[in-house]
Amino acid sequence: MGKRRFAVAACLIAYLAAANPVLTGIPIHEWAGLGLLIAFLVHAAMHVDWMVDTFTASFDGPPWARIGHFVLDALMVAVFATATVSGLLISGSVLQAFGLYAPGYYFWGPLHAVSAKVLMAFLIVHLVVHARWIAGFIRGLKGEHHGDRDDR
Repeated sequence: MGKRRFAVAACLIAYLAAANPVLTGIPIHEWAGLGLLIAFLVHAAMHVDWMVDTFTASFDGPPWARIGHFVLDALMVAVFATATVSGLLISGSVLQAFGLYAPGYYFWGPLHAVSAKVLMAFLIVHLVVHARWIAGFIRGLKGEHHGDRDDR
C-alpha cells in the first residue's frame, strides 16, 4: 500500500475510533482527537496549492463543483476548529496532563457535542463528494493486494 493511501486509511480509522468515546473511553478520545488535529493540519498543508488555486480562480469563474468543494472544505475547517477548541476546553485528560483547567463546561460541552455532530455530517458529505476517488482508492488497494500494478 502506498504511503498516501496508508495515511488516508489510517486517518479515517483513527477518526472513526476517536469520534466514538464510548468505544475508546474519554482519555483515548481526547488524545486521539489531539492526534487527529495534527493529521488534519498535515492534510491541509498538502492541499494548500489547491486551496490557493481555487480561491484565486474563483474570481475567474471556476466550475461550480470546485467552488462547492472549497465552501464545504472551509465549513469543515471552521467546524473542526470549533470541535477541537471546545473539546480541549472540556478535556479531563489532556488539559490535566499540562496542569490546566478551563471553566465554562456548560457552554463548551454542548458546543463540542453539536460541533462534533455537524463535523460528522460534513465528513459524510465530503466522502460522498469524493466517492469516485474513494472507489479508485479501494480498487487500488485490491490491485496492490493481489499484486496487480494497474491502478485504474
